[in-house]
Amino acid sequence: MNLPLVLATNNKGKLREYREILAPMGYVIYCPADMGIECDPEEEGTTYRENAYIKAKAMRELVPYPVLADDSGLEIAALGGPGIHTARFAKENGGFPKVFDRVLEDLKGKEDRSARFVCCICLLEKKDSKPLYFEGICPGRILEKPVGENGFGYDPIFHADEPDMDFGTAPEEIKNRFSHRGKAIKRLRIYLAI
Repeated sequence: MNLPLVLATNNKGKLREYREILAPMGYVIYCPADMGIECDPEEEGTTYRENAYIKAKAMRELVPYPVLADDSGLEIAALGGPGIHTARFAKENGGFPKVFDRVLEDLKGKEDRSARFVCCICLLEKKDSKPLYFEGICPGRILEKPVGENGFGYDPIFHADEPDMDFGTAPEEIKNRFSHRGKAIKRLRIYLAI
């Protein structure tokens, strides 16, 4: 059974995570590049949910298959963000790993290092379908310095409360189980299994 789903991203790390979790259910996950499509709508929403919908809707207009899109971010309590601007914040600060220096500098002298990753997935099964949303949160804290080379994005500076592990050293199967995206995809899997 090969059930096609299009994931509205060209982020290789994100794509790998979706494929690993959904492939055992018989889903084949395509990205825009697989289909020869360019789709990069302006994310003008004010919430993860709005941005996920913007991406899903734009992609669903271009393909004959159900579409998944997600928006996620890192929320650092003491900094009040970057939240929905997480990717933009990294880009504005030289990308990865340079942005780690900025985050660690901004947290100097602050006792509260609590943070959380948040993910919202939007599923559009048909062009005129009501969007369905699946959310996941991974609480933790920002480390004093980057650790490990696993994962992607901000993972090397994030310690997850559960499973009490630095994401930069966590094996992929552990991260997939406890990450914000992993938790959101689990909720999606329950829906897809019905």
